[in-house]
Amino acid sequence: MSSLDVETKRKLREMGATPLLEAIQTQDEALVLGLGFEERIRIIVDEAHSAFTHSKVDGLIRRAGLRYPTADLRRIDLVEERGLDRGMISQLATCSFIERSHNVVFQGFTGSGKSYLGCALAKQACLHRIRAHYIRMPDLAEAWHLAKDKPQGQMKFLRKYAAFTLLVIDEWLLDPPDESMRSMLLELLERRYDTTSTVFCTQYGLFVPERGVIVVDRRR
Repeated sequence: MSSLDVETKRKLREMGATPLLEAIQTQDEALVLGLGFEERIRIIVDEAHSAFTHSKVDGLIRRAGLRYPTADLRRIDLVEERGLDRGMISQLATCSFIERSHNVVFQGFTGSGKSYLGCALAKQACLHRIRAHYIRMPDLAEAWHLAKDKPQGQMKFLRKYAAFTLLVIDEWLLDPPDESMRSMLLELLERRYDTTSTVFCTQYGLFVPERGVIVVDRRR
């Protein structure tokens, strides 16, 4: 089965079935010798699907714009000593809060690891094949001001950042926003409300009276 003619290979690539083609070409004949047709097809499809999934996840992580691409919730040392709740971290790692459209606040002093946690959570979402994005508040402000000078720029900006299933905003309100930024943030969060999840990384304690906000305090 691994010996395919040139035309068949071309058709598979044309149909976007490159992972399937690669699985067929790399199948070890010695290992599948004696297996029936259905079993060989199942093995090929399993390998192709695994490659496809890894490729999709890698693409999501690459496009998420992570400040710390190697961040990992499983590699957080001294969890309790850092003032974190191990059970809460495990709960966040399931990404079930995203399914419920809940938000997360990481608050703590400079150097307490908020940015790392935000990136780790965004990466965890990507591993669950959820579209996530990380951005610093100053970069968000710059992108907004640049968008204002382009035709339909503001609408495109809002559609883009409202569409991410998980949006991580680092350095939240580190500097006081001007009137234009305040209006944009209100509109953006209104569009995201109850349909997506947002992670805020901030130095300041936030007043969060509404249901569906998870606060992880790293001030200790």
